[in-house]
Amino acid sequence: MKLINLMTYLSENPYPGRGIILGRTADDKKAAVAYFIMGRSENSRNRVFEETEDGIRTRAFDESKMTDPSLIIYHPVRLLPNGLLVVTNGDQTDTIADHIAQGHCYRHALNTRKFEPDGPNWTPRISGVVLADGKYALSILKSLDGDESCCCRYFFEYEAPVAGTGHFISTYQGDGDPLPSFAGEPIPVSLAAGSPEELARALWESLNEDNKVSLFVRYIALEDGAHQTVIINKHGEGNHGTQS
Repeated sequence: MKLINLMTYLSENPYPGRGIILGRTADDKKAAVAYFIMGRSENSRNRVFEETEDGIRTRAFDESKMTDPSLIIYHPVRLLPNGLLVVTNGDQTDTIADHIAQGHCYRHALNTRKFEPDGPNWTPRISGVVLADGKYALSILKSLDGDESCCCRYFFEYEAPVAGTGHFISTYQGDGDPLPSFAGEPIPVSLAAGSPEELARALWESLNEDNKVSLFVRYIALEDGAHQTVIINKHGEGNHGTQS
């Protein structure tokens, strides 16, 4: 498997939109999770990540400038009671959590959802789940080449994560009008950074300066579930690392 240098890939892409990285740290002891958001409009850029009891949420940095919260205010990350971590680019985080609480799986939940209603972009819904043992899955719900009448649902499951390796998926392939949806399988990437702080800094510095908004990174110990979290907001509010 050829690994892509994610930092190079991101630095050469002005607008991947929202992105999820799941994988295993180089020491093979932790699951690695990262999620970032970018924005082109003032409304999209007017956001920060804020920690919650079970994960994070997006919140308006300046409430007076918020014009439409419908697709940009949500809980990107939630840690469920069974140890499953969910990370998505929309309110399907809650859909997955609700269906799992009812005894279903993440696939069952996502079969009830489709891409975002923001034509002509029809922004894909990307989602990831990480099990307590470090196994993970990614998915994308997107239109069929811009056809709003057809939702294509793709699921990718990784049952034997490799140390120092992860997979990356984003909403878009790059900038454009309309924005081109991500295509193909999640990209295999190298996770050589030694700490969550190092990975967060490398990712943040690779994202387009004008478009980047917020970044979340978490390392989860496979032995006991203890985790380290790093949040970076362009607006500077809440930039920190925590352990639990």
